[in-house]
Amino acid sequence: MKNTFGNAVSITLFGESHGPCVGCVIDGLAPGIPVNDAYIAELLTRRRPAGAISTARQEADQFIIESGVFHGKTTGTPICIRIPNEDTRSGDYNRLARPGHADYTAHCKYRGYEDYRGGGHFSGRITAALVAAAGIVIPALEKKGITIQTNIHRLAGIPGEGSACVSAEMEEKILSAKANGDSVGGVLETVVTGMPVGVGEPWFDSVESVLSHALFSIPAVKGVEFGDGFALTEMLGSEANDALVATENGIITETNHNGGINGGITNGMPLLFRCAIKPTPTIGKAQKTVNLESGSNDVLQAKGRHDPCIVHRAAVVVEAMTAITLCDLLTTHLGTDWLGEA
Repeated sequence: MKNTFGNAVSITLFGESHGPCVGCVIDGLAPGIPVNDAYIAELLTRRRPAGAISTARQEADQFIIESGVFHGKTTGTPICIRIPNEDTRSGDYNRLARPGHADYTAHCKYRGYEDYRGGGHFSGRITAALVAAAGIVIPALEKKGITIQTNIHRLAGIPGEGSACVSAEMEEKILSAKANGDSVGGVLETVVTGMPVGVGEPWFDSVESVLSHALFSIPAVKGVEFGDGFALTEMLGSEANDALVATENGIITETNHNGGINGGITNGMPLLFRCAIKPTPTIGKAQKTVNLESGSNDVLQAKGRHDPCIVHRAAVVVEAMTAITLCDLLTTHLGTDWLGEA
């Protein structure tokens, strides 16, 4: 029953959607990394719901850094961040398993002892802790020249416009689904620039392996592809290969079909990957299900406050998980103190 990810730099998640709080413990970060509370709050604001296209649940996300930071910088000891839950309506939930959610599988794994309210420990609410942690590590990466940007590639079948913002056409699709008691999904595209060459381990800890492991832990992510991904299967080898060119600034590739990775190791080109985000599973339509207390067939008419789409809110979560993962990979390759060096 493990809730920890990472080797050199690790993160442990705790809390439930309707419990007292959610939070995380980050271990392995170098001492001396500046911590900007205002930036952490800015990232959490990007994750929070806004307007009719999101849930009506409004959490202030007033985070508390309990340990590991002193005089505005990391100490090198474990950092504990806690985010209180303040806007819960637990009465909206019962023992009817929501199709597409983790209610049934969690019930089996934890033998009925799980906190099922709002998805409990499997709720997207827990991602607030990931985002708060990223508020510490993203600036540290940027100081090393590494940037992470996630945009909406497609939403409800509509192409993105090169940003994480929802276009008017996308909003119309989301609101239409919401009016029908339904939800929509989409695809997010992430680009990481500034990664040094040579990061990643052969075979089992390749950059794709570790990033995929992390990204698939985000609720609703059902697919990850790097570079041109599945489109590579329609190319010839001569088209899919990225030609190498020597320049004054080092060796680069003319194209980036492989997403900045060869043999599981960064090649110095931008990391490029996409995540498929499924439609939000909790919807207003009546759905067949099973009552987990009686074991009998039933029909679920979901109550509560739920997002008709989470694609736009998930963008900062993908950036957060990417940042935490890259910190682990970079620290493994370059040493524990590298991230904290001036």
